[in-house]
Amino acid sequence: MNRSLTITASMLVAASPAAAKDKKPTANQPNVIIVLADDLGYGDLSCYGARNVSTPNVDQLAASGLRFTQAHAAAATSTPSRYALLTGMYAWRRPDTDVAAGNAGMIIKPQQFTLADLFHQAGYATAAIGKWHLGLGSESARQDWNKPLDEHLADLGFDYHYIMAATADRVPCVYIENGRVANYDASAPISVSYSHNFEGEPTGKTHPELLFNLRPSHGHDQAIVNGISRIGFMKGGGKALWKDENIADSITQHAISFVRQHRDEPFFLYFCTNDVHVPRFPHERFRGQNPMGLRGDAIVQFDWSVGQLMQELRRLGIEENTLVILTSDNGPVVDDGYDDRAEELLGGHSPAGPFRGHKYSSFEGGTAVPLVVAWPGHVAKGTQTDALFSLVDLMASMAAMTGVELPADAAPDSHDQLQALLGQRDKGCKYIVEQSTSRVLSVRTPRWKFIEPSQGPKMIPWGAKVETGNLPEPQLYDMRNDTGERHNVAPKHPRRVRKFLRLLRKTRK
Repeated sequence: MNRSLTITASMLVAASPAAAKDKKPTANQPNVIIVLADDLGYGDLSCYGARNVSTPNVDQLAASGLRFTQAHAAAATSTPSRYALLTGMYAWRRPDTDVAAGNAGMIIKPQQFTLADLFHQAGYATAAIGKWHLGLGSESARQDWNKPLDEHLADLGFDYHYIMAATADRVPCVYIENGRVANYDASAPISVSYSHNFEGEPTGKTHPELLFNLRPSHGHDQAIVNGISRIGFMKGGGKALWKDENIADSITQHAISFVRQHRDEPFFLYFCTNDVHVPRFPHERFRGQNPMGLRGDAIVQFDWSVGQLMQELRRLGIEENTLVILTSDNGPVVDDGYDDRAEELLGGHSPAGPFRGHKYSSFEGGTAVPLVVAWPGHVAKGTQTDALFSLVDLMASMAAMTGVELPADAAPDSHDQLQALLGQRDKGCKYIVEQSTSRVLSVRTPRWKFIEPSQGPKMIPWGAKVETGNLPEPQLYDMRNDTGERHNVAPKHPRRVRKFLRLLRKTRK
């Protein structure tokens, strides 16, 4: 893809490896690692009060740095949340940013300035490893998975990538390394469709006896890979197909290899784990370590990955020059399509912590996420902040840290919150905007939560036991004394409601 055809000169500097090498990083520019968990809830870590599961490695990271109590993803589902994080723009500004199929074309366009472009311009080596779920190739459903893709993460500023093509419950179930299927097996050419099955291919619906690892609870009954049925149809893959129980090992090892390779130069690593997202099928060495079954075991596996990465930073002697930002792409969900007894085995554990709602929802549980920030010597140890923070603000905050000037048309919704991110200021955002799965918008301030009126259903209609937060009238909650969003005080505060409605109209424009 020739990016010079469509982007500005300042963006070209960011995308050019040669230009990046000319700019030497300053002494206060650390390595940066974003650890982005998938479907990990505010209450799923022991440093956030989790029951029935222990996360000692994340707890140690929190003890060495800063823990946020009011951090939010920009959306309550994966694709729009990740889009906002990497572009600094709310996903609802575009119509094509909802949860992506596995054969979606690239949702972030090559002409857009990304977080990876920013770090490239600052002289960093850049990599994306793990779950992607933002599309690949220039056109949806037109990819030839047997050849190099015509658009991929190199067009977005990443020097290296080793990613899951979409997400674990969607085909194709293969890794993409630098624009092509990793470990490609020419004897088993790959075909993918989200509209029709391929002749002779069994599905979870027609051949449930082949589901020797996990069975669906709702949906997820199409192509079978590794004894688990998925969303979408797939044929072929052979040796390139992943085994779910080995995903954490594979992506963690690739992350460690990237860190080792770039230990003597500044690097940016976007490390996205899959563990807690369905299908949850952790390696056997993590099984049975807590009473919550596979979902709890998956949290333990995630904690292990964090521990392995931090151990390598210490071994290489670069931990003190590395800013680690650990968070989640959205709130948690318990039964999201597979019969893994996650609901049954909670045992008093609250994945969303004190908040109402889960993934998909307009309620706080949809977007409230854990956020831990550590950078020895720059972030005070064992601290906590109530500063309001949105992951959409990472772009402008990292620009402020590295001294990179954002192009005029880049990151329109991102604001510099670097001091709050590093614990140097108690106040964060004045307000943030959140998006539910049905594109209903909410406004969160340090005190108030406002949800705009919506005519949609009150429960997610496709199987997940999740409240949407939809209501035909405005909702207003005082989060200082109603964390669970049980008392709608909008009728008592009509002027404040009108203020929030005006704010949303202004933001949409």
